[in-house]
Amino acid sequence: MKKNAECASGKEGQLAWWQLSLIGVGCTIGTGYFLGSSIAVRSAGPAVLIAFIIAACCTFIVFEALAKMSAEDPQKGSFRSYAKKAFGRWAGFSSGWVYWSAEMLIMGSQLTAVSLFTRFWFPNVPLWIFASIYAVLAIGVVLIGTKGFERCENIFAVTKVSAIFMFIILAALALLGFLDEGAREEFPRTAEAIFPHGFTGLWGGLLYAFYAFGGIEVLGIMTMRLKDKKDASKAGTVMLLLLVTIYLASLALAISIVPYHGFHENQSPFITALETYHLPFFPHVFNGAMIIAGFSTMSASFFSVTTMLVTLSEEGDAPKVFAPKKKGKFQFPLSAMLLTTCGLIVSIVFSLLLPGKIYEYITTAAGLMLLYNWLFILFSYPRLMKLTMWGKIKRIVAMLLILLAVTGTLADEASRPGLFVSIGFLAIIALVILKVRSHWKTEAPAS
Repeated sequence: MKKNAECASGKEGQLAWWQLSLIGVGCTIGTGYFLGSSIAVRSAGPAVLIAFIIAACCTFIVFEALAKMSAEDPQKGSFRSYAKKAFGRWAGFSSGWVYWSAEMLIMGSQLTAVSLFTRFWFPNVPLWIFASIYAVLAIGVVLIGTKGFERCENIFAVTKVSAIFMFIILAALALLGFLDEGAREEFPRTAEAIFPHGFTGLWGGLLYAFYAFGGIEVLGIMTMRLKDKKDASKAGTVMLLLLVTIYLASLALAISIVPYHGFHENQSPFITALETYHLPFFPHVFNGAMIIAGFSTMSASFFSVTTMLVTLSEEGDAPKVFAPKKKGKFQFPLSAMLLTTCGLIVSIVFSLLLPGKIYEYITTAAGLMLLYNWLFILFSYPRLMKLTMWGKIKRIVAMLLILLAVTGTLADEASRPGLFVSIGFLAIIALVILKVRSHWKTEAPAS
């Protein structure tokens, strides 16, 4: 989910389209897929494969819109600048704070996920203890400096992809009978078996499929670094084809080994699938890879969300205290880091109070906030670019699919609290806008 400083390195005009595609794959694969996919499977059953195809199609349309706007008019603020340009300051303010809220929730989701992964080895240790340890480590990474950390991000990206390919190979060997006897489930072939909970199940699981593709906002920013800006759509197409192939292959194999109701929202479906085979190394190696990948994206989200807060402050859309003239010895103003740290503390507190459902609640809210920002991108698109008839149709289809994913949380009782949390964030942002609009009218336009 991805939405990170880890994906924002590189010099302008130095990237070939295939490099952007590979960076996109590395940025996008994260705990939203490693763990969030289990929630999607639980809700939709084998129809989760259809949910991922739908999410991929919508993701491509949104990415294409953002890439075209970025290529036509490169802006430091990317989607936030386009919303402001299309609808005025209130839209830029809203888009920026919606994204900041999404990043805060994503950071909490990742923190919870890596804590859950660690409990695989220490099941009796309370979740909040691991959350506290990882939070301190993430703060330390940012305080020490990110130069060395950024050099490791390519390794972290390879770790993520390698873990999935390791699962695909082992699962294929298991189904072909090359491994010791273990669990095995015939892949469903009837409509009733594919849609065990009907359309409602697919509807409820759609959001988590979308969440696995989160991160296109950063790819839109990186479009400026392509050697040929016209290659942005090609890069996005190849990236999504790679992701869809990896996602569908691994999920199809997992469902072929374990029945969909055998997956649990607090354990990766890939570990669940091969647990019954005599592969003592696999669960531990795979779990370690997921912790490394999750921690890297969590730390980078910390960087990203603090950067966004500083940028908002510099442009007059956040209190000036978050962007003082002198930043001191650290990479960020201490006040901005303290606010971000408070977000981590809130996640730890909820891990203490709601250890059973905290991941699902935070992930639902984070996914919804990302989709709200995707709607901002699609609303801004026709105001800033001339669309063909086919472009208009695709835009409408994408908006309908996003609304379908958002409303799908109503179909799943466990997802509704996350919906209410996201609505609460939107309400707070709206109230702040109503409060400060009169002040905007009396000051010079923000740069």
